Amino acid sequence: MRPMSEPLALSLGQQFELERMSRAIDETGDVTALRGIAKQLLQAWQSQKAATQWVMRQQLGAPRQLAQTLAGQWSQEP
Repeated sequence: MRPMSEPLALSLGQQFELERMSRAIDETGDVTALRGIAKQLLQAWQSQKAATQWVMRQQLGAPRQLAQTLAGQWSQEP
Protein backbone atom coordinates (compact mmCIF):
# COMPACT_ATOMS: atom_id res chain seq x y z
CA MET A 1 0.00 0.00 0.00
CA ARG A 2 1.27 3.47 -0.89
CA PRO A 3 1.92 5.97 1.91
CA MET A 4 -0.62 8.80 2.04
CA SER A 5 2.13 11.44 1.77
CA GLU A 6 3.24 10.14 -1.65
CA PRO A 7 1.78 12.28 -4.43
CA LEU A 8 -0.49 10.62 -6.96
CA ALA A 9 1.02 10.17 -10.39
CA LEU A 10 -0.81 9.79 -13.67
CA SER A 11 -0.19 6.61 -15.61
CA LEU A 12 1.38 6.89 -19.04
CA GLY A 13 -2.03 6.26 -20.60
CA GLN A 14 -3.58 9.02 -18.51
CA GLN A 15 -0.80 11.41 -19.49
CA PHE A 16 -1.42 10.68 -23.18
CA GLU A 17 -5.18 11.15 -22.75
CA LEU A 18 -4.61 14.43 -20.92
CA GLU A 19 -2.35 15.66 -23.74
CA ARG A 20 -4.85 14.53 -26.39
CA MET A 21 -7.73 16.34 -24.70
CA SER A 22 -5.62 19.44 -24.06
CA ARG A 23 -4.79 19.64 -27.76
CA ALA A 24 -8.45 19.18 -28.70
CA ILE A 25 -9.39 22.06 -26.41
CA ASP A 26 -6.59 24.25 -27.79
CA GLU A 27 -7.74 23.56 -31.37
CA THR A 28 -11.40 24.37 -30.64
CA GLY A 29 -12.37 27.93 -31.49
CA ASP A 30 -16.11 27.35 -31.18
CA VAL A 31 -17.34 28.79 -27.88
CA THR A 32 -20.38 26.49 -27.85
CA ALA A 33 -18.14 23.44 -28.29
CA LEU A 34 -15.82 24.68 -25.53
CA ARG A 35 -18.80 25.09 -23.21
CA GLY A 36 -19.85 21.53 -23.97
CA ILE A 37 -16.34 20.24 -23.25
CA ALA A 38 -16.20 22.24 -20.01
CA LYS A 39 -19.54 20.80 -18.87
CA GLN A 40 -18.41 17.25 -19.71
CA LEU A 41 -15.20 17.78 -17.74
CA LEU A 42 -17.14 19.23 -14.81
CA GLN A 43 -19.46 16.22 -14.81
CA ALA A 44 -16.52 13.81 -14.98
CA TRP A 45 -14.72 15.62 -12.15
CA GLN A 46 -17.76 15.56 -9.87
CA SER A 47 -18.42 11.89 -10.69
CA GLN A 48 -14.82 11.06 -9.82
CA LYS A 49 -15.11 12.93 -6.52
CA ALA A 50 -18.30 11.03 -5.67
CA ALA A 51 -16.66 7.71 -6.54
CA THR A 52 -13.60 8.52 -4.43
CA GLN A 53 -15.77 9.51 -1.46
CA TRP A 54 -17.81 6.30 -1.82
CA VAL A 55 -14.65 4.16 -1.83
CA MET A 56 -13.32 6.00 1.22
CA ARG A 57 -16.61 5.47 3.06
CA GLN A 58 -16.52 1.78 2.17
CA GLN A 59 -12.92 1.43 3.35
CA LEU A 60 -13.46 3.35 6.56
CA GLY A 61 -16.84 1.80 7.30
CA ALA A 62 -15.90 -1.82 6.63
CA PRO A 63 -14.20 -2.53 9.99
CA ARG A 64 -17.00 -0.77 11.88
CA GLN A 65 -19.70 -2.71 10.00
CA LEU A 66 -17.90 -5.99 10.63
CA ALA A 67 -17.60 -5.21 14.35
CA GLN A 68 -21.31 -4.33 14.53
CA THR A 69 -22.26 -7.52 12.70
CA LEU A 70 -20.13 -9.65 14.99
CA ALA A 71 -21.43 -7.87 18.08
CA GLY A 72 -24.99 -8.52 16.93
CA GLN A 73 -24.23 -12.20 16.36
CA TRP A 74 -22.59 -12.57 19.78
CA SER A 75 -25.54 -10.95 21.56
CA GLN A 76 -27.94 -13.39 19.86
CA GLU A 77 -26.04 -16.53 20.87
CA PRO A 78 -27.57 -18.52 23.77
